[in-house]
Formats: sequence, C-alpha cells, structure tokens
Amino acid sequence: MSSWIAYDDGRSIGSVGAEGSVILRDEVYASRARVTLKRGEKHISVSCNIYGWMDHARFYNSVREALREYKLMKPLLTNMVENILPKGEGGLKMWEAIAEFVRRFP
Repeated sequence: MSSWIAYDDGRSIGSVGAEGSVILRDEVYASRARVTLKRGEKHISVSCNIYGWMDHARFYNSVREALREYKLMKPLLTNMVENILPKGEGGLKMWEAIAEFVRRFP
C-alpha cells in the first residue's frame, strides 16, 4: 500500500496558482490522486483530484477548517484508488464512490 507524499517533492508549497491562491499543502497518492490546500485573497480551498476521474474543489473561511476537511478527505480518496480502480471496477462503482464523496464533501 502506498502513502500520501508531498507533491513534486514539496516544491509546489508556497507557489501561486493560476487563480492567485498560495499552495499551503499539496500531496499525491500512488500517482493517481492529489489533494491541495490553498489560501486565496478571499477564501481557503481544498481541491481533490483522482486523475482521469474527478476534480472537486471546496471553499472555507479558515485554514483550520480547511485542514480538518483535507485530512478527512484523504482516506476516502485512498479507498477509491486502492480498492476500486485496481479491481477494474472503474466504471459504475467508481462513479458511485465519487458521487458519495461529493455528497459527503459538498
């Protein structure tokens, strides 16, 4: 089983994204999923990506709240990468897992 590691060996931390947000935390899992915490001028965001499947962003009023949710999202993303995609159940089961993730983390 893989673990979450710093994306691009941590070089993305402190960089500014296209929308002007500063990356505070950025991790990747098994080269299949990524989660990024960013602070913008008016909001804090967490974006989750399962490569080729999902790109989902959430917005918060504080870094503390965003970090708490960031940590809660990672196990569900891990589950999708570890238990659904490798079994060739990418189709319907993957879309069901994504729908459940988005319901839990709107």
